[in-house]
Amino acid sequence: MILELADWLIIVSFLLLTLGIGIYYTKKASGSTEDFFLGGRNLPWWVAGTSMVATTFAADTPLLVTELVVKNGISGNWIWWNGLIGGMLTTFLFAKLWRKAKVITDLEFIELRYSGKVAEFLRGFRAVYLGLFFNAVIIAWVNFALAALLHVFFDIPEEQTIFYVAAAMVIVVIYSSLSGLLGVAITDVVQFVLAMTGCIVLTYLVLDSPKIGGVAGLVEKLPANTLNFFPQIGGSTGAGLMQNGVQMLTISLATFFAYVGIQWWASWYPGAEPGGGGYVVQRMMSAKDEEHAFKATLFFQLAHYGLRPWVWILVALSAIILYPNPAEGKEGLGYVMAMKEFLPAGWRGLLLVAFFAAYMSTISTQLNWGASYLINDLYQRFYKPKASSKELVTVSRIATLVIMLVGLFASTQVTSLKDAFEFLIEAGAGLGAVLILRWYWWRINVFSELAATIAPIIGVLLNRTILHLESPYSLFFILGFTTISWVLITFLTQPTDKKTLQKFYKRVKPQGSWKPIRISLNLPKPKNQLPYMIAAWFVGIALGYSFLFGIGYIIFSKWTSFGVAFMVFLGSILAINWLVKKIAEK
Repeated sequence: MILELADWLIIVSFLLLTLGIGIYYTKKASGSTEDFFLGGRNLPWWVAGTSMVATTFAADTPLLVTELVVKNGISGNWIWWNGLIGGMLTTFLFAKLWRKAKVITDLEFIELRYSGKVAEFLRGFRAVYLGLFFNAVIIAWVNFALAALLHVFFDIPEEQTIFYVAAAMVIVVIYSSLSGLLGVAITDVVQFVLAMTGCIVLTYLVLDSPKIGGVAGLVEKLPANTLNFFPQIGGSTGAGLMQNGVQMLTISLATFFAYVGIQWWASWYPGAEPGGGGYVVQRMMSAKDEEHAFKATLFFQLAHYGLRPWVWILVALSAIILYPNPAEGKEGLGYVMAMKEFLPAGWRGLLLVAFFAAYMSTISTQLNWGASYLINDLYQRFYKPKASSKELVTVSRIATLVIMLVGLFASTQVTSLKDAFEFLIEAGAGLGAVLILRWYWWRINVFSELAATIAPIIGVLLNRTILHLESPYSLFFILGFTTISWVLITFLTQPTDKKTLQKFYKRVKPQGSWKPIRISLNLPKPKNQLPYMIAAWFVGIALGYSFLFGIGYIIFSKWTSFGVAFMVFLGSILAINWLVKKIAEK
């Protein structure tokens, strides 16, 4: 144990502040399920957006980025940077639609858009599958990262770390079950500021050390290819040049195409669903209005992909120099080792608080989001439709505790969950197209979505037992198999009940192919805003990547490249402002 009194004072103060926020917002969360799960639909954009960013910053995030950079240099981050394309799609084509839908969860949307017993089954099935089991897998991996930090930083035996993780989860359960989403979101803002402050301090201390010698020393001591922002395209994936123990990321043209052309829309994963879903949609629907939902989502994309990564990347690059040749699977621990080596008394406590804050912001959201599924889409929908608001809030708090217990059990099985986790990622490939099109094409029905949910699982099993294709060709096969399946099923089955489609159209007023439904309602043809929305999406992509790389160019003093990135960024802002005004015109 290397903490001193100043460190403990910082840690205890943070925990008391967190619990205080939870207690303060308890009354406001107790009125109804909308109050508990959506904060009364009254969050300003900056709170909703920051809460999204905080949720995606868990204890494992800096460790994951460190592992990617140590193995493949800066360009290794493209495995998740490609998600910006889908994120901007959600921002410009879906954020306002979700707010218009006025549902409590994205699973409730299923019965708003579809009809019949199959829609009921799909909603109930996903409530259990996502809210409990899939959620437990995510919680387990976040807990695993915290346990690794505790083991390395405090020298706590690995078999004992679960007890400390359990204690942290109990604190999260207390404040998240008391205050609901409003308290979680406000706490997220505080936790994000603390987490980023701690990470910035560590970055400064590591770079300022004689072993590194600032950014100039970092550049001098590292192979040039380590600092490339883009992977080398050509040859076979992973066949890069090894320099100072770092494999320079070289990817095949097929893999690059999978990253930028397929993965962001075809694959489904909580927090990065094509068209939005899960806790991202929960924050959109908690915003004050459509405008706040849009701004919150745009801020999230810029902060998530552009603002945060660099403080982690710089420490990760330093770890290549400080801790060369790490053991296989331990590359990410260079971040924790830097914490242990470079932080003086007081600052250790601050960065530990930063990690605890990152951990708590993620776990609190997973608990609240999962409970929203179990209560809104299972308990109230199928078991007790006429339950009082007081009963629903009480049961929501119990559900939060249950999810914690299931998550803790999953955490004890984390080594056996690896294959299951990878299977779940592959099993979502191909579903994305239906999740996007269900908003813009009236002919998509519940059988389309059910087929797109089941077909990838069959595709994965076929590949693993018969074809044995490697990535990215396995993705191409699963995507093709899934697409053919849901398209055939769509045209072999009846459309959604007309009354359901009419109700959906009147509430959401979507763009796209809805002519038969609009005519059946005797409504005038609306202005075609879709070209402006798609243009805004492309400009948003330019905005996001120019912001991401512009910050990197400043750090490494590449002023010509920064000038180009800045002009693209400025031009994108002006273009988006014009396009948003055109979209808003009636």
